[in-house]
Amino acid sequence: MRKKKALATTEEEKHEFRRRCATSLFNIWTKYAPRLPADYYNEKLLKVGDSLCQMKEYKLALLQCYGRYLQQFNTNFDENKVDVTQFKAAFFPKGFRDKTAGLTFHALSGKNMCNYQLVCDSDENLQNKESVVQCLHILSSLRLIMQVALPQEHLCWIIFNGTIYIYTICRKLMAIGQSSKALEYLLWASMCMESLVPLLSLRYLTWRTTLYTAVCQCCYDCQAGIHGEAFARRALAKIDELRQLELMSSSKSQEESRRYFREATIKMAVMIFKRGVFESRRKNKAVFRPKIRINLREVQTLSWPRTVTERLLDEMFDSTASRFLAVLEALSDSNRRILQTGPIVTDEVEIHDVVSELFMAGRELLISK
Repeated sequence: MRKKKALATTEEEKHEFRRRCATSLFNIWTKYAPRLPADYYNEKLLKVGDSLCQMKEYKLALLQCYGRYLQQFNTNFDENKVDVTQFKAAFFPKGFRDKTAGLTFHALSGKNMCNYQLVCDSDENLQNKESVVQCLHILSSLRLIMQVALPQEHLCWIIFNGTIYIYTICRKLMAIGQSSKALEYLLWASMCMESLVPLLSLRYLTWRTTLYTAVCQCCYDCQAGIHGEAFARRALAKIDELRQLELMSSSKSQEESRRYFREATIKMAVMIFKRGVFESRRKNKAVFRPKIRINLREVQTLSWPRTVTERLLDEMFDSTASRFLAVLEALSDSNRRILQTGPIVTDEVEIHDVVSELFMAGRELLISK
């Protein structure tokens, strides 16, 4: 009983502390707003909001900072139904070159992320349908903000931050089996990174590759492996384009550039291998060929590479770590987020062979490491 009472008291104290903070902030804003220059006041208002977010006081940041800043705009419309023109007219009547435009983008993004964090606070695993719907509304709002900013190259930081916010929310959706809903937003984020020259630089390659990988994983989650592999191949081509440009410019040290490109290439190669290792072994039903199966017990005593799968690993990857990553990804069940420890449910003997070879390869890679 004492413990319960202590916990209750702690919660009451927290609530009282937040109430006093909110009241203090309200008094500060109303007291100083008329006395300070509007630009200075608004800048400090949003900075306080950022600090509150770092303290995980999302509701306070939303109501007393981002929300307070956005009160100056006439928004008599549903953000989920409004088009780009209406949105632009409502929030950016003076255009994007106005010095307040950056603050407005900041406040809009802050509002969305506070709303997302509040959804997670009330439903951590997004088990309620309404929580998922709210996340999708937030994603739509973020996409709208990015649509408005996209034609303005000097606002590339809005696009970059937007891709981070979208990825954060989509990862949560993917973890609860909602990859089909996350896919379009991750695709949008990937295309945005390709649409602005400043974001095509080597500096952002790792992040761009992370988005590419998430898109591929969504495709595999949705049982659309062919599209996942196709997107990975497209991404590899984009990475190679950047490599060619870097070779011409030589802006960074070659060693550093190689490291970035190697990491990006491995990630995409893993996404290609995930489907390719199985598809390359599927029988062409139009052509009759006798089954030639190897005895896995016998080949275990041979030296690497011993099987078709291991030879493919050797062709596509140049290190033990990358090969093992490819094996793990190929064996993972994208719908359950676990490693498949039993045979795949299929009548195709060749696919069973591939799974066995993958396990054998994984074991060998662990031992050799």
